[in-house]
Amino acid sequence: MTAPASTLLQRVTGWFGGLPGKAADVLPVRVGGTEYRQSSSTPASVLGFDQALLWVVVALLAWGLVMVYSASIAMPDNPRFANYASTHFLTRHMMYLVVGFVAALLAFQIPMALWERVAPWLFIVALLMLVAVLIPGVGKVVNGARRWLSIGPVGFQPSEVAKFAVLIYAADYMVRKMEVKERFFRAVLPMGAAVAIVGVLLLAEPDMGAFMVVAVIAMGILFLGGVNARMFFLIAGVLVGAFALMIASSPWRRERVFAYLDPFSEQHALGKGYQLSHSLIAIGRGEVFGVGLGGSVEKLHWLPEAHTDFLLAVIGEEFGLVGVVALIVLFLWMTRRIMHIGRQAIALDRVFAGLVAQGVAIWIGFQAFINMGVNLGALPTKGLTLPLMSFGGSAILMNLVALAVVLRVDYENKLLMRGGRV
Repeated sequence: MTAPASTLLQRVTGWFGGLPGKAADVLPVRVGGTEYRQSSSTPASVLGFDQALLWVVVALLAWGLVMVYSASIAMPDNPRFANYASTHFLTRHMMYLVVGFVAALLAFQIPMALWERVAPWLFIVALLMLVAVLIPGVGKVVNGARRWLSIGPVGFQPSEVAKFAVLIYAADYMVRKMEVKERFFRAVLPMGAAVAIVGVLLLAEPDMGAFMVVAVIAMGILFLGGVNARMFFLIAGVLVGAFALMIASSPWRRERVFAYLDPFSEQHALGKGYQLSHSLIAIGRGEVFGVGLGGSVEKLHWLPEAHTDFLLAVIGEEFGLVGVVALIVLFLWMTRRIMHIGRQAIALDRVFAGLVAQGVAIWIGFQAFINMGVNLGALPTKGLTLPLMSFGGSAILMNLVALAVVLRVDYENKLLMRGGRV
């Protein structure tokens, strides 16, 4: 074989299975039939983290920025926002993205071992913030809900910090209780009590949507951590019963459910079913390919909260079925990718890091599922934003911090697989 042909063969071999003579650098790890290994001879400094995941996140952020501008550009026509410029929400959203990007860079620098050590303290800080927001004069009331702390000219939602804090704390808790995870009173009950305390504080705001996300995150981490299946289904049954009781005991929550069942009825069309009915009208107008970017009619003061909770409806109207399906595929891919990073960490005997990554996947995936279901009329109306895309500073900030932690997990995985130290 000639020298050029031999060099070409070595390069092709390197692309698909590593260079000859580098077998010591290949560390196969199997989790559930999936094999993780070094796929090329590229240095760890180049493949320090999952670049495909990063680019999907950037794509969602960029698309969200464009859609927030599109959905909010006509809002100054409303007397309530008469003093705002047409670019007000665009510039605020860009500011949130910059702050979130800086926070994500800082979070990426923190080793997972440090996150594990500070997990209980982070949980306590989140509890104190949830208590502070309920104090009159400290918490800011918007639309009858006391969910915000004023930090200068912006408002911050402690519930977003609570989601991240519960995630970190639950992962640390499962690592500490790994040897007694089959015992209900020693393993599950204390975690259930912690989530219940958070739930009481969130429901006092009230913010049932955030409580649902927190409960699902904690329950998902308990299950992935190896809690007995019978105990898991017991917890799930208790949670479903608790949510059903909360809905049954609250007249306005019951009305939301009835409005979801028939949003176009005379009784609900101008009441609790107003947002859902106009969301469905917007998505229906979009048909297959949409009316074009900026062409939405429903965002012109027909659809309330078009730039936050119902951003997907504007996407459906302007990009049609194609846009909605593309968005669903991006979130599905991202959730699956994060789950794989978590499974890889657990295969490397890094249980805390793996559970944190999988908890982020549950958080992002479940909240996106709820938001999309509400916009499409598949679920009752609930005040949850679309992760990474809807307008909202605290949500964007904590989403980016959580994803930066996932990239840190992936970075440490790759470092270990190449023989380095964390």
